[in-house]
Amino acid sequence: MKIESQIEKISSFQHLELLANQVVEGFISGMHKSPFHGFSAEFAEHKVYNVGESTKHIDWKLFAKTDRLFTKRFEEETNLRCHIIIDNSSSMHYPKLKDNQNFFENKIGFSVLASAVLMNLLKKQRDAVGLSVFSDRYESYAPEKGSDRHHRMILNTLEGLLVKSPVEKKTDTVTFLHQIAEKIHRRSMIILFTDMFQSGSESSGEEALFNALQHLKHNKHKVVLFHVVDKKTELNFDFDNAPRKFIDVETGEEVAVFADNVKEEYEKEIESYFNKLALTCAQNRIKYIPVSVDESFEKILMTYLVEKQNFG
Repeated sequence: MKIESQIEKISSFQHLELLANQVVEGFISGMHKSPFHGFSAEFAEHKVYNVGESTKHIDWKLFAKTDRLFTKRFEEETNLRCHIIIDNSSSMHYPKLKDNQNFFENKIGFSVLASAVLMNLLKKQRDAVGLSVFSDRYESYAPEKGSDRHHRMILNTLEGLLVKSPVEKKTDTVTFLHQIAEKIHRRSMIILFTDMFQSGSESSGEEALFNALQHLKHNKHKVVLFHVVDKKTELNFDFDNAPRKFIDVETGEEVAVFADNVKEEYEKEIESYFNKLALTCAQNRIKYIPVSVDESFEKILMTYLVEKQNFG
C-alpha cells in the first residue's frame, strides 16, 4: 500500500486529504480482491443485508456486480465515535528527514498521515472523529464530530504538526492521557499514536504509564495503541561501527559510543520493554499494534476495521 509517487511538500490540508484518500482508495481496491471482501462494503457506505430486514433499501446494482446483498446506508447513520490521540514530543520527530525523504518517513509524519487516513475512512462511514495532541503540554483538543467543517479543522491541526520546527519537548504521556480520558464522556474508540518513550525508565514510571492507559478504558471505551517506531535504528540499532554521538532529542543529553559495543545489550533492553508493554496491554484488553515508519498503512486500516467490528 506504500505510495511510490508522493506530494513533495504539503502546503495546505487539501494535499494531506488527497494523499490520505489515495491510501484508502488503494486499500479498498485491494480489499475487493482479498479474503476480507465483506469488509469492503463498509467503504462503499453499504452494510450487509440480514435475512428478515426490509428489502426496500437493497442495492440491486451492487448485487448484480457482487452477487451479494447489501443495503444502502443513510446520512443520519453514525455508528462510531473515534478519538485520535497523537504524541507530538520531540522524540516523535525522529528520524530527522533528509531533503529527498517523504514527510511520513519519520514518526510524527507517519502518525499524521495514518490519522488522516483513518479520518478519511471515518468520513466515508459517516462516523464522528475527535483529536487530541500532547507533548509536554496539551497542545490541541477537538471533540468527536462528523461535519465537513470539523474534518477540515482537524486536517489543519494535523498539517500544523508537520510544518512547525520541532523544539525540545519532553513527553508527559501520563498527565495528558489522564486529562484526555476525563474529556471523552461518550463511549468511543480511542486510537493512540506514540513511540512510548518516557522521561525516566524506573518501574514506578512504567506503572504510572500503564495506569494512564487503563484510565483511557473507563466508560467502556475501546483503546487501540499504535506503537510507532523507526524499526531500523530504534529496534535493530542498525548503525555502522564508527564512533557516534547519540543525543536525546528531548533532554539534549549526549553519549558517545561505538554501536557494536552496545547493540546486543540495547536490543535485549528494548525487546524486554516492548514485551512488557504488549503483555500489559493484553492484560488490560488494550489492542497493542507496533508499527514502523517504513511500513504500509494496511496494518492500521485492517486493525481499525477488525476493532470496529468487535466494538459492538
